Amino acid sequence: MVPNSHSASESPDTTNRLFISIARRSRGALAWIVFIALGALVWFAIDRVIVDRSPIVVGILHSQTGPMAVSEKSMIDAEILALEQINAAGGLLGRPVQWIIADGASDPETFATQAEKLIRTDKVCVVFGCWTSASRKSVLPVFESNDHLLIYPMAYEGLEQSPNIIYVGAAPNQQITPAVSWCHSKLAARRYFLIGSDYIWPHCVNAIISDQLTGMGDELVGEFYIPFGSTDVDAAVRAIVAAKPDVVLSSVVGDSAIAFAQKLRAAGIRPEQIPVLTFALGENELSSMKRDDFTGNYAAWNYFQSIARPENAAFVNAFKARYGKDRTVSDVMNAAYSSVLLWAQAVAESDRTDVRQVRYALRHQSLNAAEGIIAVDAETQHTWLPVSIGRIRQDGQFDIVWSSNTAVRPVPFPISRSREEWEKFVENLHQQWGGKWAAPSNSRAKP
Repeated sequence: MVPNSHSASESPDTTNRLFISIARRSRGALAWIVFIALGALVWFAIDRVIVDRSPIVVGILHSQTGPMAVSEKSMIDAEILALEQINAAGGLLGRPVQWIIADGASDPETFATQAEKLIRTDKVCVVFGCWTSASRKSVLPVFESNDHLLIYPMAYEGLEQSPNIIYVGAAPNQQITPAVSWCHSKLAARRYFLIGSDYIWPHCVNAIISDQLTGMGDELVGEFYIPFGSTDVDAAVRAIVAAKPDVVLSSVVGDSAIAFAQKLRAAGIRPEQIPVLTFALGENELSSMKRDDFTGNYAAWNYFQSIARPENAAFVNAFKARYGKDRTVSDVMNAAYSSVLLWAQAVAESDRTDVRQVRYALRHQSLNAAEGIIAVDAETQHTWLPVSIGRIRQDGQFDIVWSSNTAVRPVPFPISRSREEWEKFVENLHQQWGGKWAAPSNSRAKP
């Protein structure tokens, strides 16, 4: 059979046209792929130029060495935990957060030098730091002259208000004055002995307490100061034994506080006869002490690890998972942790890391924290906080014996004197100490 000539002649040509058509379509598809790829590369390049993907750098400034290291190292741990959690959730503004840790070395002048380095050399956008008021007073001019931002996570004496500091720890009416009132009403205390480390915070605290005792008609039977960082506390203990107070109010810090607790118990001073209420010892410090040295005494804080709240359980569990099940948490650690979270909220809200914008946004941040709802007060830049008093247990934890239950509005300047009088009192101490924020003299007692 002879094949159809028309079909035979068209078959190769049809096949060629088919191949040509396929080739054309392939080239078109390839062109589109190349176009899309080039467009993606261009967009990626523009995105890299326009959108900042570099790390957000923050500073952490605490004592890693010296007598305050026993307290401040734990604050670093809490701040790092919060920063790690932020990064695990995707960072801030699509960027990871990095941190630079500087050692204040328990020395106010070193704190100031390190603050300057963090701001000018390391270019951090915020600093979380300080414990003692001497260190905070020393870095304050650095932050004000650079118009920068310090978040201070520590209960303190008040008598200060700076636009460059967010105060996350307690003002005096959120720790000191409620504790004195509680001693008067619940311990029936009428004779008070005040003891502190010899620097700005304890001197201001004791002036506030002295005013309050005068108002209540109670008696101040002794006031004694231990040189900052010293563990020579024998004279202080002898003064307490001789005065026979109803209660001792302690603002002794760091290694000195541990030595004081040991010597006081060795001298036979027990809480059944002369209780001590401390403003500076928390669970972290107690974990490094002999269990019996301070058991039965009291502390006034805004947070205790034993607070029964789901938010607190989450914080404690996260901290132990990160650092070990035997670690404890305390008020200052919780405040350090909350400081980072409040700052992160302000960054997210302002959609930038600019110091001024974030500082403004911080003034109206609130947080459902471990101890309850806390909020930054826009007028004072201090924080609304609940107040609690705990009795120290044998295991180093606290039984909460009194609580305000709700957050208390911060009052940085107690009403017993005018703001001008308080500021003059602080400046007089500064001048008396030769321009320092800690006394240069040896320990001394006031009758």
